[in-house]
Amino acid sequence: MGMMKEFKEFAVKGNVIDLAVGVIIGGAFGKIVDSVVADLIMPVVGTVFGKLDFSSLFIVLGTVPAGTGMTLTDLKKAGVPVFAYGNFITVAVNFAILAFIIFLMVKQINRLKKEAPAAPEVAPAVSEDVLLLRQIRDSLQK
Repeated sequence: MGMMKEFKEFAVKGNVIDLAVGVIIGGAFGKIVDSVVADLIMPVVGTVFGKLDFSSLFIVLGTVPAGTGMTLTDLKKAGVPVFAYGNFITVAVNFAILAFIIFLMVKQINRLKKEAPAAPEVAPAVSEDVLLLRQIRDSLQK
């Protein structure tokens, strides 16, 4: 029963719950970024580079059965090995955009956080020996 108690203490710690919330929000945010890249950015990039759709760029590595379409989806359904480098480009662009957005968010959050004012320096406490020596010094000077 001790192991269950330890697990319960571990699971309800603030850091574990914060991490779980972060993973869930991160997953949802990742879907938003995927949509932005796939639906907004990549069509513009494809148009700039001559009606290019990165997701359909591939190299066929095997023989194509007769009657199979030459699209990535059709080739994958037919079990033909393909080198889908266009999909990799899309995922890499997604990652770069997501990393940049997270960088901007963290930078903004850090900027908004107010630094705690530095505590005023307190002079170190003087020991009794030092006080006594000062009194003796002052007496000798008189």
